Amino acid sequence: MNVKIDRDGCVSCGLCEMTCPAVFRIADDGLAEVHHQPASAAEESGAQQAAGGCPVSVIHTDA
Repeated sequence: MNVKIDRDGCVSCGLCEMTCPAVFRIADDGLAEVHHQPASAAEESGAQQAAGGCPVSVIHTDA
């Protein structure tokens, strides 16, 4: 699985980081970023949950 964030649309709510901190974090500029591509089934599931819960739908997975 590959995970991407359209950072231009990020509203910095932090939901992705709270949902899957192994994959997402808030960068120094205050926007979410993918800091680690999912390496396990649990991380893939967390990334998909974060994508589904993103209020502005800027997280994309190619599962």
